[in-house]
Amino acid sequence: MFTGIVTDVGAVRAIRDTDRDRRFEITTAYDLATVEIGASISHSGCCLTVVEKGADWFAVEVSGETLGLTHLGDWGVGRRVNLERAAKVGDELGGHIVSGHVDGVGEVLSVTPEGGSRRVRFRAPRPLHRFIAPKGSITVDGVSLTVNEVEDDVFGVNLIPHTWEVTTLGDLAPGTRVNLEIDMLARYLARWRETA
Repeated sequence: MFTGIVTDVGAVRAIRDTDRDRRFEITTAYDLATVEIGASISHSGCCLTVVEKGADWFAVEVSGETLGLTHLGDWGVGRRVNLERAAKVGDELGGHIVSGHVDGVGEVLSVTPEGGSRRVRFRAPRPLHRFIAPKGSITVDGVSLTVNEVEDDVFGVNLIPHTWEVTTLGDLAPGTRVNLEIDMLARYLARWRETA
């Protein structure tokens, strides 16, 4: 489990297709002595398992299904990646409860300065859009955000300068594809309504 609070921005240093799909090597500022092989790390919202590590990098393997359901298939060498280590019992939950299971890929429609912040509008894929509510939580590329407004399949968020500067969301531009994870509560409420 994660909280959607990014703790490092890494970068893709190598990509290799293998007989087990695709392998990414990610550089990081993490103290890798504290990261075990098999640890879960959120990569722009996608929970992946560490399979190897070096002095300042670690490797993850990504299945074909994950490549097809996220924007990880778009990654190239040098791509900046939001990273978050798994939450520990007793950690402060500064964002919201995030599973690291991407629900769909959205698209940035606009980025507009608003005071010191940025107002960003996204299009969510259907039928995922029905789980997004004003003042609810959503995870965009692994960052916990509050939804400001929703109109059909379009929703908007406000990014404060800190979030804009310390995550990859500062790279957003119209047309950018982003990983979306809906609020876990919305997922379970929808399932309950379907079966009640």
